[in-house]
Amino acid sequence: MADVTDIDLDDVSRRATAAARRVHPDADVTGLVRLQGGVSSLTYAATMRTVESERPVVLKVAPPGLAPVRNRDVLRQAQVLRRLARLDGFPVPEVEFEDSGAPPAVPPLFGMARRPGESYEPGLDVSPAPPTAAVAAERMLVAARALARLQSRPPGALGLGAEPVCPPAEELSRWQRLFATVDADIGPGHEELSARLARGVPAGAEPRLLHGDFRLANMLFVGVTLESVIDWEIWSVGDPRSDLAWLLMHTLPAHVFHEDRPAADRAAASALPTQTALLSEYMSARCALGATPGEAGQSTTDLAWFLGVCHYKVAATIAVIYKRDRRRPEPDPALRVAARHLADVLEAGHRALDGW
Repeated sequence: MADVTDIDLDDVSRRATAAARRVHPDADVTGLVRLQGGVSSLTYAATMRTVESERPVVLKVAPPGLAPVRNRDVLRQAQVLRRLARLDGFPVPEVEFEDSGAPPAVPPLFGMARRPGESYEPGLDVSPAPPTAAVAAERMLVAARALARLQSRPPGALGLGAEPVCPPAEELSRWQRLFATVDADIGPGHEELSARLARGVPAGAEPRLLHGDFRLANMLFVGVTLESVIDWEIWSVGDPRSDLAWLLMHTLPAHVFHEDRPAADRAAASALPTQTALLSEYMSARCALGATPGEAGQSTTDLAWFLGVCHYKVAATIAVIYKRDRRRPEPDPALRVAARHLADVLEAGHRALDGW
């Protein structure tokens, strides 16, 4: 998690104002409030005022004192948002301004429009006012159609043709290296799932832009209208089945952060489309956007393997975060719950490989 202890919010506000004034000469950016979301950079809500308007913005700031590389490269996030602004029917926040700073001492930052809406993961989250089951189900279908639109264009058509491609084997290796760093008592038995996945790595499909965490929690909805796809910290170019399987997995996640959720939250997830129905929605949308049935059908080839990797990725991520968190004076109760259920997550990975 990015550290806020060494950041001067007055200085960030001054820098954001200076950057905004390069676009809007009379702008002021004030009222910074820390937001949750994103683990590699700092996120703040703020207000950008000009003579003509006053509108909410979100600032993304690289953590101070660290090189802004990989997930911490906030200007790389701004880059992909600018590229995706050209993709009709796939809403992302508008980039308002950016400043390259002088890293690592002066971290880069950018500001983007703060879109309205609710972000809620039906199978995981707890909310004082969760959506109805019908609304949550329709949002899943909307997300599948949005993913089809994102994957209807090759990276070159989005101005990202020079990006390196991450093939399936490299994606698996990334999570294997991560899991290898955890204590032996966390997620015992993960080696068996890792070995099964390593024995069955499929050939890669034609690469596409990947969000990296494509699920409802990273989208803003007003009712069933998708207002924005957010949190692009880990975007890359790679196998499109990675994002598709990630969305499918969240129709019935095996990981949990609450031993028992309120009835209204459980009800919100009670009518989600099945993975088969969601995949059918995605494929229909791909074909409607110009893909041949054969091209759309590539998304189903070896999809069981990608679902297995998704569960392995979840388990690795929880294991690493829990390893660090349990050493703190006051560990996060939600992470303790998640760690207790790692065996269920690994078993779900095996079930996916046994025959999704």
